[in-house]
Amino acid sequence: MQRLIRTLVVDDEPLARSNVRLLLARDPEIELVGECGSGAEALAAIRAQQPALVFLDVQMPELDGFDVLEQLGDAAAPAIVFVTAFDQYALRAFDAGALDYLLKPFGDARFAQALARAKERLAAVPAAPGRLVVRQGRQVLFVEVAEIDWIESADYCVALHVGAKTLLLRRSMAAIEAEFERAGFCRVHRTAIVNLARVRGLETGPEGETEVVLPDGARVPVSRRHRPLLQARLGLREE
Repeated sequence: MQRLIRTLVVDDEPLARSNVRLLLARDPEIELVGECGSGAEALAAIRAQQPALVFLDVQMPELDGFDVLEQLGDAAAPAIVFVTAFDQYALRAFDAGALDYLLKPFGDARFAQALARAKERLAAVPAAPGRLVVRQGRQVLFVEVAEIDWIESADYCVALHVGAKTLLLRRSMAAIEAEFERAGFCRVHRTAIVNLARVRGLETGPEGETEVVLPDGARVPVSRRHRPLLQARLGLREE
């Protein structure tokens, strides 16, 4: 089954967002995961939703499109298309890593060209894994990555916590972290990686320690080193 392209539209003008949304709705390969009316909303949405493609306005109050990309750093979407009514930002946009620069008002053909470029770029990006093959004795099990709650280091393997089950996979934590990042997983400790979609809350203990709360009540400790990244990926601000 073909994977849909998770797409986010960011513009402080509702009409502009509506126009892009209508054009995207014509393409069956697009999955619109949200709309944002400000740079702050865009930061939170990109960190939480991890879209592959973002149509990003340049001029917005407080945080503009360039500010958004600067704060995201390596967490920015693989394909960024700037959308603006001002042509003087084009060179800066490409320097910031933009894939294309749509100048308002644009026609259907120009939009289709930008979308085609985005698809070409994304086709070259390795897809996040959808399923793992795990051998347990004489059994071969197929595990949906989205159903994994968290992953724990276990000697030369990793332990996949899937609901009440714990399955061992002969992979390194570093390899799992690199492969699963785009699938919505985040390193929270030297020995733990969590599925952000399975996080039900964060709890702070009397000594200031933080724990991730998962659907089955399990609690995974968060190290001080990894806490800022986790909070950023969840759209929270460091206190």
